[in-house]
Amino acid sequence: MLEIREVRSKNEIKEFINFPLNLYKNNPYFVPELYSDELALFKKTNIYNETCEQIFFNAYIDNLIVGRIQGIIQKQYNEIHKEKRVRFSHFDSIDNKEVANALFSSVEKWAKEKGMDTFCGPLGYSDLEREGMLIEGFNELSTFEEQYNYSYYKDLAEEYGFVKEIDWVESRLTFNKEKYDKIRHLTDIVLKRYNLHIVNQEPHESKSHFINRVAPGFFNLLDSAYEKLYGVVPFTEKMKQSIIKDFKLILNSKYIMIINDENDKTVAFGLCFPSLSEALLNTGGHLSIKTIINILKAVKNPKSVDLGLIACDEEYLNKGIIAPIIKKMMDIFSEFNIEYLETNLNLEDNIKVRQCWKYFNERQHKRRRSFVKSI
Repeated sequence: MLEIREVRSKNEIKEFINFPLNLYKNNPYFVPELYSDELALFKKTNIYNETCEQIFFNAYIDNLIVGRIQGIIQKQYNEIHKEKRVRFSHFDSIDNKEVANALFSSVEKWAKEKGMDTFCGPLGYSDLEREGMLIEGFNELSTFEEQYNYSYYKDLAEEYGFVKEIDWVESRLTFNKEKYDKIRHLTDIVLKRYNLHIVNQEPHESKSHFINRVAPGFFNLLDSAYEKLYGVVPFTEKMKQSIIKDFKLILNSKYIMIINDENDKTVAFGLCFPSLSEALLNTGGHLSIKTIINILKAVKNPKSVDLGLIACDEEYLNKGIIAPIIKKMMDIFSEFNIEYLETNLNLEDNIKVRQCWKYFNERQHKRRRSFVKSI
């Protein structure tokens, strides 16, 4: 007998978090989220409680958990865009249409009671959470920043009535010596022409101080450059501080690429992370001593690097200002002996960003989708 329960008790929370760990056990492509991060979703201290309403459901057959889902009403987004949307996130299910339909229906019913008229996802609270349903690239290792799912998920979503709203594509980039020489020359020209400079960590400056120093300009540009992109919301001060705290451990200041103008205004940036995928495989997201050691090794000597964010001030679009960012990304290959870069998600219609990868050897290897449905 199929039963849907709202997640309330400690045991139900534990089942919610553990379900994908069991569903993808021994899967060589699945990289779990940190267990502590998943647990934080249910705490009163979750910073997104101020800007979102949310609900969690588990699905059971004969008291055995077979699926889960989170519903999110992102009030910031709805107010800005004058919409009445509910998002779904953390959707996982066995290959069973009845189970999936019941999970989707539970979120839809809750959303209708809240006055919503549009159902979309997978999307998290903000653009910095895992988003999109994998529809191509099932035999590729997931990055830590994005979620893996089985191929049947797309069929489950479409069976419920969801249709495509937008796709993201992902690419693997390797070094191109010929293009590197060109981008290095272009970088010198651009910096001189527009009186720009690269912001680096000072010799005696701590990483923490450097990150705090560049953070205000970074977030100002992030908000302005990303505000029109799909699903994006502006960051509150609490969100910014939480992001800095969460990523400070794994950030290498040499992977932070900041370009400022003559008045020290940030006009372009790129942000990369050492890949934690292999360090977290088969860990269940638990930070044991062994896992922490493997993470620290990955941070110090990564095999690959994940691209987090890249942006350019509107005033400098089409002026080649992205060249210094691309050059520094290419420098990573030689300086850290990196095998490849993972772009993570690029909106399929964000041509300006996708054109940046022409300076590398590119292999597009994954595609993710956000679905939508009127309710």
